[in-house]
Amino acid sequence: MTVREEIEEREKQILSPYAARSVDSVGRDVSEEPCDLRPAYQRDRDRILHCKAFRRMKHKTQVFFSPKGDHYRTRLTHTLEVSQIARTMSKALKLNEDLTEAIALGHDLGHTPFGHSGERVLNELCEDGFKHHEQSVRIVEKLEKDGEGLNLTVEVRNGILNHKTGGKAMTLEGDVVRFADKIAYIHHDADDAIRAGLLTEEDIPGELRAILGQNCKDRLNYLIHDVIASSLGKPEIRMAEETYRAMMDFRQYMFDNVYKHPSTIREEKKAQDLLRFLFRYYMESPRQMPELYTGMIARGEKQDRVVCDYISGMTDQFAMDTYRRLTIPNHWSV
Repeated sequence: MTVREEIEEREKQILSPYAARSVDSVGRDVSEEPCDLRPAYQRDRDRILHCKAFRRMKHKTQVFFSPKGDHYRTRLTHTLEVSQIARTMSKALKLNEDLTEAIALGHDLGHTPFGHSGERVLNELCEDGFKHHEQSVRIVEKLEKDGEGLNLTVEVRNGILNHKTGGKAMTLEGDVVRFADKIAYIHHDADDAIRAGLLTEEDIPGELRAILGQNCKDRLNYLIHDVIASSLGKPEIRMAEETYRAMMDFRQYMFDNVYKHPSTIREEKKAQDLLRFLFRYYMESPRQMPELYTGMIARGEKQDRVVCDYISGMTDQFAMDTYRRLTIPNHWSV
């Protein structure tokens, strides 16, 4: 037996009957020879980890635009926290950790510069709309590897697509990531807001802290344990009703008091105006985009869709540098 076959055999013996086993994968759009070392979902995990879009997340906003402090989360550190929370839950539930991790690492690849404010702008500008979960799938299917895509399994792409609120993945591993995403950002965005002085623990409503925990660490621990206890031995991933309601109320509290706080959105209009300028510029001058994108237009892709592909892939800093280059004159020199 190859190493891969030994791992697949262990999956049969160890994993829950509700887990997605590697040998049972629906497969890839383009058939490939199996790896001698890694099962299908582990290969997908590695492909995502090594792709360019994954590396760019380290310079994309989570909540605070280009924060000066070293300890605020970025889109990449958010992704890593989601991955570890999801793996903890999958391990306890005897689900497929490789599939869980692949979905978690890929779930936010399609996020724009400047976080959700950037997403809202591109959604307004693109005729067919723009959603980051859909863009994440588009990246792994069409944009990575110079247009070849990563050729991921159906299960991983489905999990990435359905990590949004209200989504329903085809595997329990995908649903684990959906819960882990919310748990992660509610936890770490509150932690960052407290660090930034926007909140104190005492500001958070007492009824929420009474259910979820009195501090960030306790809330994280409580939510993870609740998902595991509520889902163990069941063919679904869920929370206790009271816990889920409190988590969603906490999420709404964060929207009202952090995500929409004047100091959080102070620079939002500037960022959105910047992205609108870039969109207009590349709609008028598409040949200024890299060859990958001009080639997509030549092959019949809608130009506004391709322009959004290019802009959404930018980091915060690259978008700002591009704007400066296009709008601010250079010093004259001989």
